[in-house]
Amino acid sequence: MGENSSAFDVRVPVYTSEELLEKSQEKWKGRKPPYPAMYSSIFGGITLDPALMTIPIDDHMVHRGHGVFDTAMLLDGHLYELDAHLDRFLWSSANAKIFPPLPRETLRTILIQMTAASKCKKGSIRYWLSAGPGDFLLSPAGCPEAAFYAVVIDDDYSQRKEGVKVITSTIPMKPPQFATVKNVNYLPNVLSVMEAEQHGAFSSVWVDKEGYIAEGPNVNVAFISKAKELLLPSFDKILSGCTAKRLLSLASQLVEKGLLQSVRATNITLEQAKDSAEMMYVGSGLPLLPIIEWDGQPIGDGRVGELTLALSDLLWEDMKAGPGSQRVRVPYEEGDAI
Repeated sequence: MGENSSAFDVRVPVYTSEELLEKSQEKWKGRKPPYPAMYSSIFGGITLDPALMTIPIDDHMVHRGHGVFDTAMLLDGHLYELDAHLDRFLWSSANAKIFPPLPRETLRTILIQMTAASKCKKGSIRYWLSAGPGDFLLSPAGCPEAAFYAVVIDDDYSQRKEGVKVITSTIPMKPPQFATVKNVNYLPNVLSVMEAEQHGAFSSVWVDKEGYIAEGPNVNVAFISKAKELLLPSFDKILSGCTAKRLLSLASQLVEKGLLQSVRATNITLEQAKDSAEMMYVGSGLPLLPIIEWDGQPIGDGRVGELTLALSDLLWEDMKAGPGSQRVRVPYEEGDAI
């Protein structure tokens, strides 16, 4: 039979639907599922069984990357900046030429009801819009209707106060047409993070072709200059971060107190950025993460700065007790209004 005879002895089982469901559920026996609820427009409802949280293999998002997504954080039973993220989600879908199968307010209601059904009060929700299932061709013409998916992610996250190290990414960044749309094509982002990890860093920073600071692989980046200015890269060629924009708004409180001189989004050169007094990542899941070292060199004095911590406190307090426009209460009990 030769050396490879064992390969011909493999017998791949063919499962019935019941057997396959049972095998899928075995993975979660004795474990608390990290995904307590999912919605799918394919079956038009919510499931609490992680074994059933699936996407069709012929979905255009799966085999062609034709999809967009967004995220909203969940803290103390409230969804943070849900409407801002949902607006960006629909802007992304329009630019990806994917047309939602449901109106905006219906999508919003689904997300809130899914979160309520999960009973989860801390974590996040993530949701996707794809061209939908249909066939395996390049064009979505064979996909009769877009698909909407959403999931609740149970995560006991907390405020980040420890500083991390970053590097300048050598992986080419996406051109503005794609970088400004929150789409599922994340291969450059993944490779950029892997590159950083290989160098013992937490993550990386992209610099565009003109030499200006762009963004991190899945976060915005911000700086405190030695003149005590809060600076963020302009959003014209990168993703318009909801948390970054909220930070710009909240930071005016530190200007009023005389702790910051100004707050603005602008073009920032690599030289200016590395000469900063403080540096940080800004993103939904952080919401703010201090950076103390870049390409092996300290930022400022190499310690987490006081203004960085002050900005972190502003964001965290906004997540926990901000105005109603920022925090949507989840109606966990029957009869509660949405």
